[in-house]
Amino acid sequence: MPTLLKVGQIVNVQGIRGEVRVYPLTDYKERFEELEWVYMDDNREEKIYIEKVRYKNNLVLLKLKGINDRNEAERLKNKYLTIDRENARVLPEDTYLIVDLIGLKVFTDEEKFIGTVKNVIQNTGQDLYEIEDAKNPKITILIPAVGAFIKEISIEKGQMIVTPIEGLIE
Repeated sequence: MPTLLKVGQIVNVQGIRGEVRVYPLTDYKERFEELEWVYMDDNREEKIYIEKVRYKNNLVLLKLKGINDRNEAERLKNKYLTIDRENARVLPEDTYLIVDLIGLKVFTDEEKFIGTVKNVIQNTGQDLYEIEDAKNPKITILIPAVGAFIKEISIEKGQMIVTPIEGLIE
């Protein structure tokens, strides 16, 4: 079954008319204006149509068809809004979907295997690649997603090449 991509998470309700507050899981929150519908979590059986899009600070406020009061909206809290992969935006060069980065094998530029990407932590400064250490899976290595450290990402080869700073990887 094709991959569903998470584009947002409903974090709260807005007002009494059924609007929901969505934390966007995309670098381009205006993306919701381009979407006609979304799925709720992994339920491909029902398309949820978007009637209205507004913004409040870093959140997207959505009015979803069929959700007309606060009580209905409350039941959607913590659910993810998802889309089919074929509805994903075309990304600029050297930009990747997080789902494609998870599982990449990570090597140093000296060809030493250091681990596997298990998560991408998004924060305001820059993203961090969370690497599960090859020698000890209980250890996590965090590598900033910046050109000084990331030399190459190849989704086709399933690998990432990094130049670690001294002390970053023991």
